[in-house]
Amino acid sequence: MRQKDRMEILNYREYSTAGAPLLILHGLFGSHSNWGMHSNFFSSFFRVIGVDLRNHGASPHYDAQDYEAMATDIHELLDFLAIDRCCMIGHSMGGKVAMQLALNSPNMIDRLIVVDISPVTYPARAGGHLEMIDAMRGLELAIFKSREEVDSALVPFISDQSTRQFMLTNLVRADSGFKWRLNLRAIKENYDSLRLAPDAKSKFMGRVLFLNGELSRYVIDDHHAQIHSYFPNAEFETIADAGHWLHSEQPLRFQKAVKNFLEIQD
Repeated sequence: MRQKDRMEILNYREYSTAGAPLLILHGLFGSHSNWGMHSNFFSSFFRVIGVDLRNHGASPHYDAQDYEAMATDIHELLDFLAIDRCCMIGHSMGGKVAMQLALNSPNMIDRLIVVDISPVTYPARAGGHLEMIDAMRGLELAIFKSREEVDSALVPFISDQSTRQFMLTNLVRADSGFKWRLNLRAIKENYDSLRLAPDAKSKFMGRVLFLNGELSRYVIDDHHAQIHSYFPNAEFETIADAGHWLHSEQPLRFQKAVKNFLEIQD
């Protein structure tokens, strides 16, 4: 694989430089900064690297967005950082990226933590991500003077305040006022690819923890057979009183589960 230069590599932040490498991959519409609290916490034990996936955060924009391409991005980042092997945490879309990399290049992954996602194809749902993308793309951002005005304009389309606040983390200042740093066009055009299961060329025989929220439906018992077909040594743990955003809703329980799986000693 050709060594890429810095401008071609995904945006990342190293939270520490000592210890074994631990990469953290965010979910759809997120960025590495959403995981800053956990990245700082685990930096006491690992060389933590937070990553912006393609078309997200400050990473390059591309027309394509599928799990093979995103797994290749991570492989190239690891090569750029001279990392031969690492642990990895991936949430939602980032979890599928991490699974694809583990299936493609099993020797690169020591232990894998997949947060609230399964290696299955999920159905599209009404009132979901595509509608939010259309609402965001439909705003004429040049007319807004403040983030609060943009927030108010999104209320008819995204009624949940916490969801709006999460999406607004992608609103940044531009010469004309504001812009979305997400590549919303590419995400929409590739959305069907993002719903798909990873492409299993082989099995990953290493240790994998599937960590899900009790109130979430992204990982259910019916998925276990397919999970084991890809990851025969998969382990499962459920975080009580948490949904899809279990790392935000129950951060201490999340950290405890990760510490136990990675055998972190205080």
